[in-house]
Amino acid sequence: MNLRLVPDNTNIKFLGMRKVALAFSMVMILASALLFFIRGLNYGIDFQGGVDLLVQSQEGNADIPKIRSTLSSLGLGDIKVKEFGDPTDAMISIVRQPGGSEAQNNALNLVRDTLSKEIPTLKMGEADVIGPSVSGELKQKGTIAVTIAVLMVLIYIWFRFEWQFGLGAVIALVHDVLLTIGFFSITQLEFNLSIIAALLTIVGYSLNDTVVVYDRVRENIRKFRKRELEDVIDMSLNQTLARTIMTSVTTLLALFALFFFGGPSISGFTAAMIWGVFVGTYSSVFVASPMLVFLKVRSETLIHDDDDNDPTVDKSRPSPFEQF
Repeated sequence: MNLRLVPDNTNIKFLGMRKVALAFSMVMILASALLFFIRGLNYGIDFQGGVDLLVQSQEGNADIPKIRSTLSSLGLGDIKVKEFGDPTDAMISIVRQPGGSEAQNNALNLVRDTLSKEIPTLKMGEADVIGPSVSGELKQKGTIAVTIAVLMVLIYIWFRFEWQFGLGAVIALVHDVLLTIGFFSITQLEFNLSIIAALLTIVGYSLNDTVVVYDRVRENIRKFRKRELEDVIDMSLNQTLARTIMTSVTTLLALFALFFFGGPSISGFTAAMIWGVFVGTYSSVFVASPMLVFLKVRSETLIHDDDDNDPTVDKSRPSPFEQF
C-alpha cells in the first residue's frame, strides 16, 4: 500500500493567503531583528574565545555531570562540558577570561589541577586557546560564507530561469536565515561553528524545495500559455505538495532521532536543522512562490520560439481558456 500524506488532486488556493503570509513573515523578521539587537546570541567559544580542553577517562565512560559539578565552583564563568567522540572522552570549554594569555593559561592550569585532584582517573589531553582575533575572524568568515552562498544562488537561479525567480529565491533564503537567527536568539542555544554549517545546509534544503516548485511553474507556464499566472502557480504548488510534505516529514523523522538520541554535541546543529526544515518548507510555498506575482513575472519571457519543437511542452493539453 502506498503511503499518501496528501490526497490526490488537491486544489488549495495558496496565493489567496499570500497577503496574510507576507504580514506574518514581516512580523517574524522584525521580531528576529529586535531579538538579535536586544537579546543577542549565545556565542560559543568558537566566536567568543576561550580554552578547549580534551580529557579522557581511564576507567569507564567519562562522568560528565561530575566533571561539570567539580568545575562549577571555580568561579571561571560558564564552563561547558560535553561528550566528545568516544564515551570515554569529554570536551571542556572554558569561556575567555578577562586579561591576556596569562589569564587564560592560569584558568587552564586551575582546571587541570582541580580535575587531577578530584577525579584522578581522568587523563588530561590537548588544550586549544582561541584568542579574540581568531574568534572575530571566524565571525567574519562565517558571515562571508553565508553571503557568498546566497549570492551564488541568485546567479544560478537567474541563469536557469529569469531574474524574478532568482530574486524570489534569494528573498526566501534571506527570510529563512533571519528567522533562524531569531530562533537562536530567543532559545539562547549556543551559536558556534556547527550552526554556520547548519545555516548553509538550510540554505541548500530551502533552495532545493524552491527550485522544484519553480521548475514546475516554468513547465506549466509553457504548457498553459493563456492561463493567469496566479492559477499556474497555485496549480504547480498543488502538484508538488505531496513531494514537498513527504520530503519534509522524512527529513524531520531523521532529525528528531538525531536530536533526542544523538547527544549534546550535535543538539544545536539538529535543532537548527529542524527549525530550518519548517521554515524552508513554509518559505518555498508562501514566500518564494508569491514573489513571482509581486515581481510581475511575464509568461512571455519564459516562452521561446523553439517551444513548438520542444518535446517537454504538452501542446495536446488545451488550457482552460482554450476550452471556452
